Amino acid sequence: MRRNNSRIKAMMVLYNYEITGELIDIEYLNAIIDADGAVPYDDDFFKELVAGVLENRDEINRVINLNIKNWSFSRLSAVDRVLIQIGVYEMLHTLTPKSIIINEIINITHEYSDLGDKTSARFNNRLLDEIRKYIDGE
Repeated sequence: MRRNNSRIKAMMVLYNYEITGELIDIEYLNAIIDADGAVPYDDDFFKELVAGVLENRDEINRVINLNIKNWSFSRLSAVDRVLIQIGVYEMLHTLTPKSIIINEIINITHEYSDLGDKTSARFNNRLLDEIRKYIDGE
């Protein structure tokens, strides 16, 4: 749960960056998220995700664009773009099993991006699985 919450916080920070070009103040973000009580998260993992995506954006986007089929990455919603970037960063730069990463990203997609039709979750799942195969050399 702590790592999942770290991914959600990272998504919020990176979403804000995607939209405004500025990093949101983490204390402000914590105040918004924790309004109903403290949300446990792994601060080191959260910081790794944000810094990792920002520092490796070109590599991440290159891998995404090599694997996206019949669509343009820029046409996805900002939330979906950020979630896919987080997933690709984790697959490339962490030891977390890729199946767990994909599952976590899809669960967050259901909560923050899908509008009830599960289209985003299906698309993101398919894309992340293609990227997993590419990384694994399948």
